[in-house]
Amino acid sequence: MNGYEFFVDPSRCIGCRACVAACAECDSHRGVSMIHVDYLDRANSIATAPTVCMHCETPTCAMVCPADAIKRGEDGIVRSALKPRCIACSNCVLACPFGVPTVHAGFELMMKCDMCYDRTSVGLRPMCATVCPSQALTFGPPDVVARQRVSAPVRDFRFGAEPVRTKVWMMAPASRRDIAVDVEDYVWKGQS
Repeated sequence: MNGYEFFVDPSRCIGCRACVAACAECDSHRGVSMIHVDYLDRANSIATAPTVCMHCETPTCAMVCPADAIKRGEDGIVRSALKPRCIACSNCVLACPFGVPTVHAGFELMMKCDMCYDRTSVGLRPMCATVCPSQALTFGPPDVVARQRVSAPVRDFRFGAEPVRTKVWMMAPASRRDIAVDVEDYVWKGQS
């Protein structure tokens, strides 16, 4: 599937969790789902969005790993930690700007979405993208995806002053060139 890219379109998520069930079926995940479907504003809305690993070009999870257990392949996929090396310290969990990695106590291992590497490395689509009925998760040619959407694909993010470029594309309003995430915007300020 050369030339295919992974796209996340939060505006299309219907909260069905088919992606979560399909992800657990991926052979490399040992029956554990690596996708989270989160409520955006649970108190006021039923809107949901899928959270997958964005596969950063410069992955902070790998940079903070004291055991050098997290690797980014030449294909841009950031893999789950290598079992013989991972010490389950959770540094990667704390460092990820997208909040993706989790340390699984039973395995004593950091695990995260690896874009179903067991499938994509042999020309198959990731499990989540094969079952998503609304195409909130899509794996396909960028030109086809762009023609089918009003929104535009973006893979440049800013967390405060820190730029992050990812392999996975996020659909955003067509006027956006990047997505700015300011944690201070999400801190509850209380009632005045």
